[in-house]
Formats: sequence, structure tokens, C-alpha cells
Amino acid sequence: MSIEIRNESGVPVDETSIVSAARFALDRMEVSPLAELSVLLVTLDDMAGLHEQWMDLPGPTDVMAFPMDELEAGHRPDAGESSPALLGDIVLCPDYAKDQARTAGHSLIEELHLLTVHGVLHLLGYDHAEPGEEREMFGLQKRILDDFHAAAANARRRDTQRTIDDRLLGAAGLDTPSEG
Repeated sequence: MSIEIRNESGVPVDETSIVSAARFALDRMEVSPLAELSVLLVTLDDMAGLHEQWMDLPGPTDVMAFPMDELEAGHRPDAGESSPALLGDIVLCPDYAKDQARTAGHSLIEELHLLTVHGVLHLLGYDHAEPGEEREMFGLQKRILDDFHAAAANARRRDTQRTIDDRLLGAAGLDTPSEG
């Protein structure tokens, strides 16, 4: 799976973590490993311009999704065979997301993970215009994020344990191959 990320926002963020969240969501949705995705982080002014141009709404927003390949009606990725596709672009605005993160009581990177998963779901044909669609999309978004955060925490625990094990083995002189 090819995921390109460009940060033109001027806000330093963990780009690798954003790519990991996108990859996790795409894997969870069983999107083809041949799929391609682009993630762009922009300034408030750039996002305001996109928001007005494409949604005819004033001011910036947190995330926009621009699908490239039309998904066939009734054939969302969770409906069967997956195929290679140029999924499209997700545009994030970290400056806008900062306030949302503060209000939600979590970090900017957690907000960017949420927005990334939200954008992926939009690219895959999910929407939240109607109450039923909103329940479905936001429920799926929450499950993916919860699983992503759990997987990330497990990976950190494994890395920490590996570091501890390596130190103990080194202290016991068992970290180097024996000569012979």
C-alpha cells in the first residue's frame, strides 16, 4: 500500500504516525494492498480556500477528502472483493485540529489520527449526512481508532520489554555471539 504524506502546514507533526493510522484503517477495511493514498497537511488559509472552492463554505475546516476513483454504488470496500485503486487525497489542517484536540481533551496527534481515519472512510464511500449514515460511519471510525490505539500501545509495550531484555542480556554478557 502506497501512502504519500506532505506537510505544508508549518506545524511539526509525527508524519509516520499519521501514515500508520491511514494504513491501519485501510487494512481494517480490507482495501487492496496495491491502493494508493495521498495525505496533505495544509495551513488555515489553504484549507479555507479548498473549503470554499469545493464545498462552497466559508473558512477552514479540519479534514477534506477528495476521492479519485469512483466506487461503484453499493460496492463499498466492506462489500466484497477489493481491487487496486488510486483512492484519492486526504487534506488535514493541523492548526484547525489543535483547538478540536484541546476541546476533546487529547493530543494533536490523536486528533490527526481521528481525522485521518475519518478521511479514509470518506474516500471509501462512507458519509454522515443522514443520522443512520452518521451512526454507521462514526461507530466504525471509533472501532478502528480504538483498535489502532490498542495496537500502538501493544507495540510500545513490546518495544519497552525488548529494550529491558536486551539490557539484562547485556549485563549478563549474553548479548554478543560467542567466539569459537
